[in-house]
Amino acid sequence: MSAESNRAAAAAPSPPGAPPAARRTPEPHAGASTLSADEPKDDAEKKATQGEDASRKRRLWKKKDMPGGLWLKCESCNETIFRKELEEKQMVCPQCGFHFTVSAAQRIEMLLDPGSWDERFSELTGLDRLEFTDKVPYSEKLAKTAERLGQNEALLCGFGSIEGQKLVLAILDFKFMGGSMGEVVGEKIALAAELAMTHRLPLVIFTSSGGARMHEGMLSLMQMAKTCAALHELNRRGGFSICVMTNPTTGGVTASFASVCDLTLAEPGALIGFAGPRVIATTLKQELPKGFQRAEFLIEKGQLDLIVARHEMRSKLKSLILFGRRAWA
Repeated sequence: MSAESNRAAAAAPSPPGAPPAARRTPEPHAGASTLSADEPKDDAEKKATQGEDASRKRRLWKKKDMPGGLWLKCESCNETIFRKELEEKQMVCPQCGFHFTVSAAQRIEMLLDPGSWDERFSELTGLDRLEFTDKVPYSEKLAKTAERLGQNEALLCGFGSIEGQKLVLAILDFKFMGGSMGEVVGEKIALAAELAMTHRLPLVIFTSSGGARMHEGMLSLMQMAKTCAALHELNRRGGFSICVMTNPTTGGVTASFASVCDLTLAEPGALIGFAGPRVIATTLKQELPKGFQRAEFLIEKGQLDLIVARHEMRSKLKSLILFGRRAWA
């Protein structure tokens, strides 16, 4: 019997003397929740709450199950890159060739022969002579950064070799307070120059820095003169030094030891300058040239000797080290 016949039969009056027709209870729609007469309302609400909690836990579990940092966005072309692919290409964007900033540990692994790194002066730590306090005291910030990165200062230096050619290597790590130069960084650059003089080896420096460390005030600015004097003495004694400027190299580091080595190299696209381009544009009140303060712009102006891509760095430095060995003859 169809639904219309049922409704018509229900609407028709019962014959006289017939028993009243039983009232039909409409069946619930599929998927609709029902509440039985003997089921308390509180129990139903409890079940609904439990269902929401379970759903929320499933969502949280899915978020935690996906590890972070698997993808990185290129600062130059905005391409999203799988981190493993980027690491296989030495942290160089496969689309546009942008060179990502790398840590000192990554640089050592990319550059030196396996097992040749012999770090020196790692025990040197900074002092809070001015008792400088920003959001937290400078001494506390130094301690926390050292604990997080596993190194006491922004500059690592020691002995190493590139394709069998020995050298003294100094690397600024941007992850340590922006690679800023304080007393310890200045002292380690001077000590690296002394190592090169004592062992008659070439000195290679990699820079990645925001400049002098403001937390140490005038003491950090004094390191500019100290590092330049140390490199001058190395040169006077017949030594040989190379500086490789990487992105970014700015401030007091650019204005001191990074610019006074015998050879000045840079990675492609590296930002190199003293003040930032926005500050300069605001001061001059004029638009800056395209590519201003980039390595390609600076080599046209004679500030750099050579731009070397990261995958060519080992072979190029080996050639330059062999050339520089004649300086000690």
